[in-house]
Amino acid sequence: MLRVADQQISLWDVVLPPEMMRLPDELARIDAYLDDERFVISWRGMFDTRLGRPSVPVDTLLRLLYLKHRYQFGYETLCREVADSITWRRFCRIPLEARVPHPTTLVKLVGRAGPEVFDQLNRELVGKLAADRLLRAGKLRIDSTVVEADIDHPTDADLLDHGIRKLGRLVRRIKATGAASRTAFRDRSRAAGRRIKQISRTLRRRTGQALGEIDRLTSEIADIATHTVTEVDAVTRNARRMLARRPSRRLYRLVTDLENTIAGTRRLLDQTAQRLAGNRIIPDRMVSLADPDARPIRKGKPQHPTQFGYTTLLVEDDRGFIPFHQVNKGNPSDARQLIPAVENVITASGRTPATVVADRGFGTAANDKALAELGVRHIGLQRNGTLSKTRREHERTRSFRRMRNWRIGVEARISHLKRGFGLRRTRMRRHEGARTWIGLGIFAYNLQRMTVISR
Repeated sequence: MLRVADQQISLWDVVLPPEMMRLPDELARIDAYLDDERFVISWRGMFDTRLGRPSVPVDTLLRLLYLKHRYQFGYETLCREVADSITWRRFCRIPLEARVPHPTTLVKLVGRAGPEVFDQLNRELVGKLAADRLLRAGKLRIDSTVVEADIDHPTDADLLDHGIRKLGRLVRRIKATGAASRTAFRDRSRAAGRRIKQISRTLRRRTGQALGEIDRLTSEIADIATHTVTEVDAVTRNARRMLARRPSRRLYRLVTDLENTIAGTRRLLDQTAQRLAGNRIIPDRMVSLADPDARPIRKGKPQHPTQFGYTTLLVEDDRGFIPFHQVNKGNPSDARQLIPAVENVITASGRTPATVVADRGFGTAANDKALAELGVRHIGLQRNGTLSKTRREHERTRSFRRMRNWRIGVEARISHLKRGFGLRRTRMRRHEGARTWIGLGIFAYNLQRMTVISR
């Protein structure tokens, strides 16, 4: 059941001295800013207005999530710190005699909300900032960055070993429910683990023969995974028969997870076979069973030649707000995302920016023309490749160089978001989880930025 706010008055509100009732300036500004009906609209579709157990009040949930991403807490740490602080309790509107929501409750609420709710929250916040004339969007600088997935550096052998172990765990759980109890299955996790240890010892030798030895051991792990998948197919078929006779929600979840893991392991086997055959370039390569939407991304950085995660487009205005962001699988072309991003900002702010700047990945003649048609007067998109004499002279003008120098500042903003608001690595899996995590980080950042601009 939807609960917007907790209207109960606590005895402590009367007993405590005024000094303890006062919030710090940043929290007081945010508390007042979140007292707007528009931030509740996106949550109404999640709950019935009359039936069910009362939810955590929406105003409490929003403030808890702000603190979580502002200070990069885990859910357990967040609940412990809020419970231990009178100031944070007052900010989150949790009376002193009341319990702080349990961490698992917050996890379930965020997961149930999904990225659409937080995308709408960000749109409502940007709309309110524009209405209050805090967001001006007179100048925009645009760039993309990689938000890493919460996975280890992937190798074919490690990924197959993970698949073998996960298949074994799921089969044991299915058999524990009484399904496929007589179907033969041999857990080969230990055999795969021994070969992983041999690979680790081989890598320490750093000799020319090491690569051949690693390929041989990887091939053996692939054979083990192939035998495992063959046996697990039979377990799946028999578990499905049991499910048809005796429906069970738990068994259904286990069988569905098992089928998805089989499909992922087969895909890993195909990748490994291609790599052992000498093909080192595999499009749309899978790098994790736990997060199958994550992709290897090359941005040309010497210290991080390949990163594994999601590409995020960020648009920053001249006051430091992020009026638009977009999370993508893989590494799509930057140039194609430029015009939709600018149009989105125009819709949100109600005005056309006078200046738009971005790096060479966004620079095309078509984008220059499209921005001019939108009404952008100053376009600072550098071009790739060999420049014509006219273009070279244009990029050497003082006005263009000033726009180029201002654009570089977006790198500092990206660094700030990664260090201060959790955009270095998403702790939620799959594309939807990454969108949720990044959306919450941007929401917390724009709120904190509002307190700076409105002083």
